[in-house]
Amino acid sequence: MDDQTNEPRATSSLWKPAQTYTMAAVCLLIGLVIGYFLRGSATQQVTAVASEAAPQMAQGSQDPHASMGQQKMPTLDDMKRMADKQTAPLLEQLKKDPNNADLLNQVGTMYRATHQFKTAIDYYQKSLAINPKNVGARTDLASCLYYLGDVDGALAQLNKSLSYDPKHAGTLMNIGIIKWKGKNDVNGAVAAWEKLLKLNPDFENKEAVQHLIEQAKQGNKAPTITGVQG
Repeated sequence: MDDQTNEPRATSSLWKPAQTYTMAAVCLLIGLVIGYFLRGSATQQVTAVASEAAPQMAQGSQDPHASMGQQKMPTLDDMKRMADKQTAPLLEQLKKDPNNADLLNQVGTMYRATHQFKTAIDYYQKSLAINPKNVGARTDLASCLYYLGDVDGALAQLNKSLSYDPKHAGTLMNIGIIKWKGKNDVNGAVAAWEKLLKLNPDFENKEAVQHLIEQAKQGNKAPTITGVQG
């Protein structure tokens, strides 16, 4: 399974599929998932994958011996098959227009949404080679690198994004989260979030950022997932 995820190198432990999905779900609820909380890349395509994948994978993986309404968690292979299906029309377009940065970005985003991070990275890199100023795509690339354990690589991509757009809220938010969770660098995280608020005074998630700053300054650790069964 080529695209199975693992924790950043700070912990160096391989995540099982159930842990991966649980982490994503919890992070979405608390607004801390890297690259999902504040992104900007091919949102409609990700929504299409998620909306179609949920019912189809639930039906396909339901245990006939389980009680009514109880369903198995979709596997990474299930998610990859859904992404392959959703990206097929775009890949056909890419055969005719292989240097279309937007199409490459959309394909990458679909694979990222289904946790196929290595595949997503390949498409993001191709897209950015054509259009290096696409900060949304670069932020999404950073999220994939982070989930595969390359914390320094993720930060390098985010810092490069700032060279194109120093005020980009998603980039600054994710720098803070990665420094906090991936580097245990509270001061660096707080600095990034304070810069975000200073440069974006009307930021719609201002209260969430202020809460993160308070939590970090109080010495609280970044959110972790415990008690997850494999």
